[in-house]
Amino acid sequence: MEYSNSKPRSLLILFATIFLIISSCRADPDPLQDFCVANLQATDITVDGFPCKPTSSVVSDDFFFSGLSAPGNTNNMFGSNITQANVANFPGLNTLGLSMNRVDLVPGGINPLHSHPRATELGFILQGEVLVGFVSTANAFYSKTVKAGESFVIPRGLVHFQFNVGTGNAVVITAFDSQLPGVVLAPFTLFGSTPAIPNDVLTKTFQVDQSVINLLKSKFGN
Repeated sequence: MEYSNSKPRSLLILFATIFLIISSCRADPDPLQDFCVANLQATDITVDGFPCKPTSSVVSDDFFFSGLSAPGNTNNMFGSNITQANVANFPGLNTLGLSMNRVDLVPGGINPLHSHPRATELGFILQGEVLVGFVSTANAFYSKTVKAGESFVIPRGLVHFQFNVGTGNAVVITAFDSQLPGVVLAPFTLFGSTPAIPNDVLTKTFQVDQSVINLLKSKFGN
């Protein structure tokens, strides 16, 4: 009799544990109301997301964004432009746990090595032919040339890139399971941080001399 009572209790504990694990795996927490339009002018400190605007101040435009409709300026060293649609410029996304980007690439243009610490990335090639790749924590490199109409996924936090290998411009639409996925852009993080990473650390890490590090810092530094 004692055994039969303990078995359902054990199953209940098991199911509760599984539920908690699944819930904790979400990139952003679940919302507790219909919406919480971001008050981008607020100075209050919050853990996740911005404070909510009063419902009386919410307008239709808070839930619409046209920034992804036009190509961005690709006249830069990488031949690329990233247009972001996250909570910082699309306040209706606040607490909803998703965002999008538009990536424009000229022929030979690259969205350079970077990672998103707070989100998995799902991408769709709208136009062109793009080499997409990422490196796992086991140091395995996965890549494929993806064409218009095809998709790819980048697991959360892994270093990756998109490189236009076609003869024309490429457009990639990416979606994230976070309202603010964050980005760690490798060249600017390593060689353009404030304050700067000491040269001795970088020369030892990359096994190069000071002149190489100084050149990279002059290119990617502030």
